[in-house]
Amino acid sequence: MMARIPLIEQRHQAVTAAQQQVFDSIVASRGSLIRPYQVLLHAPSIAEPLAETGARIRFGGSLPDHDRELVILTAAVVHGCAFEWDSHVQIAIDAGVRQEVLDHLRDGSGSLDEREELVISYVRTLCAASTVPADLFERARARFGDSGVVELTATVGYYTLLAYVMGAADAC
Repeated sequence: MMARIPLIEQRHQAVTAAQQQVFDSIVASRGSLIRPYQVLLHAPSIAEPLAETGARIRFGGSLPDHDRELVILTAAVVHGCAFEWDSHVQIAIDAGVRQEVLDHLRDGSGSLDEREELVISYVRTLCAASTVPADLFERARARFGDSGVVELTATVGYYTLLAYVMGAADAC
């Protein structure tokens, strides 16, 4: 892969003290510096809080793992970000996302249950229009509650942001 800007993959490539500190912090919390942060580390004051936000979304939220991973995979498909798909497809399978759902996301062939249809529709609609119609919002709210619908929406936003950063840098 040849990104438009150099990916900071190793600590020695982090040339400023701020980049090195954020590099160390992210690696300490995640074990490695994944591609979105290899781009974002060019702006360490942005990378650090986004890494904290991502950790809270992935590991501190209340959405069931299945639903969170379905949000991530749907956003990956909507934004054409193969890195996000490749990084999360096995996590999604491990969280119980069915092969039929993966097929549906890839080519529309698999069938969905009501919950899967709701999550995918919510993500696709939000990504396309930056909002959702009242009826879709209320369906999501009825399923996930106020806190859950906010978390669902924030998860879409976070993974959309990562896809945009990597997409603009030609690093998806």
